[in-house]
Parts: sequence; C-alpha cells; structure tokens
Amino acid sequence: MVPILEIHLGDVVQMRKPHPCGGYRWEVTRVGADIGIRCLTCGRRVMLPRDRFEKQVKRILGSISEVNNGE
Repeated sequence: MVPILEIHLGDVVQMRKPHPCGGYRWEVTRVGADIGIRCLTCGRRVMLPRDRFEKQVKRILGSISEVNNGE
C-alpha cells in the first residue's frame, strides 16, 4: 500500500511541469478525493484527482504564510 501524501489547506507546492503562464508554485485550496490548487502566478484554479496530484507534485514548499514571509 502506498502512503498518502500529507497535504493541508494553505500549503504551497511545486509541480513538476510549469503552468502555461510560467508558474511552478501552487496553493492548495481543497483537500479530499480531489485536490484543488490555485496558481500563485496567474490565479488559475484547477481540480485534480488525488492520485494524479501526487504524481505531479515535486515538493511541498510550506504553508502560504511561510512562503510569503520568506520573500
């Protein structure tokens, strides 16, 4: 059995492939069987099935407040 990725609302993740706008960073807006994410570059919202999301995520950068304070 494959462990489920520990993801929380407000986490910022880096995806493997860039969004067409050029952004790699996404904020998690919904957690469940489907994962809702919002591009931090252009604001586009996308819903992905959890298994597809887990394959496409490269790393978790931290919560939105931690990421914004670091810049």
